[in-house]
Amino acid sequence: MSKLKTQMSKPFFVLVTCYLLLVTLTPVSALSGECAASSIPFHKLDTCIAEIEREVSALTPAHEQNQEELSGLRKQLKSIQGQIANLTRQANALAADIRGREEDLVLQQELLEERIREFYIRSRQYSPIVVFLSTASATEFTRELVLREQAATEDRRTIEDLAEKIIGLKDDKKTLENSRAGLKRVQAEVDSRATFLAGEVEKVESYISSLSAKQQQLLAQKAGGFQTSIGETPPTLDPCSGPPGSSNYCDPGFGGFAVFSFGAPHRAGMSQFGAYGRAKSGQNAESILSAYYQGADLNKGYSVPGSINVSGYGSLPFEDNYLLGIYEVPESWGDKGGFEALKAQAVAARTYALAVTNNGQGTICPTESCQVYKPQLKSGKWKEAVQQTRGWVLTRGGSPAKTYYASTSGGFTLSKWGWNGIKDAKDGDWPNQAYEKVSESPWFYKAWYKTRSGKSCGMGNPWLTTSEMADVLNAWHVLYKGGGDVSRVSPTDTGCWQGNPYSSSELASIGGYTNVSSASVVYGNDGSTIQVTFSTNKGSTSISGEEFKKAFNLRAPGYIGVKSTLFNVVRTN
Repeated sequence: MSKLKTQMSKPFFVLVTCYLLLVTLTPVSALSGECAASSIPFHKLDTCIAEIEREVSALTPAHEQNQEELSGLRKQLKSIQGQIANLTRQANALAADIRGREEDLVLQQELLEERIREFYIRSRQYSPIVVFLSTASATEFTRELVLREQAATEDRRTIEDLAEKIIGLKDDKKTLENSRAGLKRVQAEVDSRATFLAGEVEKVESYISSLSAKQQQLLAQKAGGFQTSIGETPPTLDPCSGPPGSSNYCDPGFGGFAVFSFGAPHRAGMSQFGAYGRAKSGQNAESILSAYYQGADLNKGYSVPGSINVSGYGSLPFEDNYLLGIYEVPESWGDKGGFEALKAQAVAARTYALAVTNNGQGTICPTESCQVYKPQLKSGKWKEAVQQTRGWVLTRGGSPAKTYYASTSGGFTLSKWGWNGIKDAKDGDWPNQAYEKVSESPWFYKAWYKTRSGKSCGMGNPWLTTSEMADVLNAWHVLYKGGGDVSRVSPTDTGCWQGNPYSSSELASIGGYTNVSSASVVYGNDGSTIQVTFSTNKGSTSISGEEFKKAFNLRAPGYIGVKSTLFNVVRTN
């Protein structure tokens, strides 16, 4: 119980209550403020606590998110904890303020009681006739009236001020009580969510570690496995790898599903086909580089070393040999409206080589693991692009930047390895005007069912029947919902993938999915498929994009796989 409340007498509250029936108090105006501010007005505490409660309630369970989203949930919880700490500081400040005001009011209690008594007595005894009879003249009578009115006004003002403080104190104490209760409630909810999230994150992250070496190999094979740079001649399109209506679509002869990947694999830095599409759309090399390498400075007079060490080739002249032997994009682009893309690639290759060798002091490999070099030096458009950009280097903090690049990003580059992610489409119109679509990248939108070496495990197309797609959903159920042996989730064709996989009927007895009739996807602004929703015999089932990708790559027959975190699920009739 507060100090003020224990010391104030009952007559005092009776007097104040009686007085408040006679006067009208002016309400205190509300202050504006934001819940995220470092200083939150007292009257906003309850509102801010309610907002935090709504935010906590809106957190999506971790098992429905991919790994990047789990990281986002951790950030959300950290932000909420910061907001709670901020509100707690405000509540503590309010408590301290209340204690100080209580001490001040205790000291004024006796004065206020005496003022109220005197005011009450005078108001009962006061009579203008008595004043008139007790004064000697009209002037003295008038002066006495004025003085008495001034005294009464001053008494009223003093009583009103103190009464307002008492009411404000009472209201603030109520606010403090409610706020502390709300903070305790929301903290308990956040702690509960954090505990749940930690368990879900562990579950999502640990199941992969329980997979067999063969399953790990299967995931690696299906999620990767196509060259990250284009080379001199792009590979021929696989037959039957396109969507319905495309030139390389093959009708499977049944109504089923296929998964089409947008680009891959790492999707960071410059998209080579995107750069080609930008060049064909009229952009110069400087614009192309600034789009993909935001935050870097283009130094057109960088002092490059005279030579560079290349594994297997020794020390080579840097500009006049090594760069002329880079085989990363087709030189023919220079004759098809893509010369500025060649220049952008020359700058990226020069910069990357300097970055990974510490300005030529180290050694760089001649393969796709670094960037492709061949001793057959070019003398056409590529040489022209290298010469026109001689000394052009992208730097960050004065040093060459690691200018990563890959053939196709699917129209989105990812925020990764120090580079910002972008929607790589003209006027933001993805996928219709993606620059990789403009340049006709063979990997922009493709269903994969072969390895890089051409193995297909007997599959002639990437399409699955409705029951085969249901089998994938049953695999997902075992992986993420439990009830089965995770190690037995792999393709049923043991001729390509050895092991002891579940049969389709065994998986169906666990997951309960027997038929899938339709599918729809939700894309995120970060360039990922965040959710796939299926209409099934069990009703609507929604799966996070990352979970579906893993389940699909583990269970789909043969080498059918999803290469990118950005993909679409398509049905054909």
